[in-house]
Amino acid sequence: MQYQRLGGSGLRVSRISLGSWLTIGNAVEQAASDALVRHAVDRGINLLDTADVYNDGEGELALGRAIKGLRRDRLVIASKCYFPMSDDPNDCGLSRKHIVQSIEASLQRLGLDYLDLYQCHRPDPDTPIEETAMAMDDLIRQGKTLYWGVSYWPARLIVQAVQFCRAHSFHAPVSNQPPYSLLRRDLEDEVMDAAWECGVGQIVFSPLAQGVLTGKYRPGAAPPKESRAADDRANRFIGAYLTEENVARVESLRDIAAQAGVTPAQLALAWCLRRPEVNSVIVGARTTAQLDDNLGALEVGLGPDVQAALDRAFPGATPRDTAT
Repeated sequence: MQYQRLGGSGLRVSRISLGSWLTIGNAVEQAASDALVRHAVDRGINLLDTADVYNDGEGELALGRAIKGLRRDRLVIASKCYFPMSDDPNDCGLSRKHIVQSIEASLQRLGLDYLDLYQCHRPDPDTPIEETAMAMDDLIRQGKTLYWGVSYWPARLIVQAVQFCRAHSFHAPVSNQPPYSLLRRDLEDEVMDAAWECGVGQIVFSPLAQGVLTGKYRPGAAPPKESRAADDRANRFIGAYLTEENVARVESLRDIAAQAGVTPAQLALAWCLRRPEVNSVIVGARTTAQLDDNLGALEVGLGPDVQAALDRAFPGATPRDTAT
């Protein structure tokens, strides 16, 4: 495994991390989740990502069961808050009240005393950034989380949060968790440079575009039986990526990968990891075999010819915002 510092912090995270958005506690049953998490840790993955909203808390519950018995000091457990968890008007957003109550609920579901990383799942237009930053700083000083970060925040808000924290000697955010892949490159427009200057690292999700970049979906063919697209528990967000145009473009990825002697998934992940701003890519593997294939990306070198070929095939395409 390869590790990299998360943003400007001293925390080292595995370059490939395991997510639980539509898998653990959802499309993957508990026994399989246990095996997947233990296999990931055995292979050197230390960053395990979840959120309170994943399957209405079931993602955290399942991950908590899966890590039971593992060495806590070897794990980097990340969760998030923002989305509503009930119809209570204060059970949403990034107010101090919601943040404090949310982390307590997440810790209970996970069976933990503290988180390693707690992230603001989206920007909250109804709460001042100052209130959010002070609440996160308090959580760190109380030992409820070691670091805090954001997810899917625009450049200007990341800069604003960091500047406020530095001006008041608060703990500043160290991470941002946005979507990034060959089929979604808008992160490169502003956020990467701004965050880099602020010491905020990128932990990117959907690096395989919900599995579309694995090459398993072929033009004119029905989705494979065991694929995410064929699973109603996990396919509600894939439509943004699974278009005829994108499937046709992935044929080029298949060809480039074949010439390089790697799988399409490995090449797509290696492409994300080529950027120093990207500290870790979150994979949504559902089986240990998929995870092993993903980990092979760490051994893939991208020469200039391969990068040029990928840039020609994937100049940039941004699907509608439906992911969480």
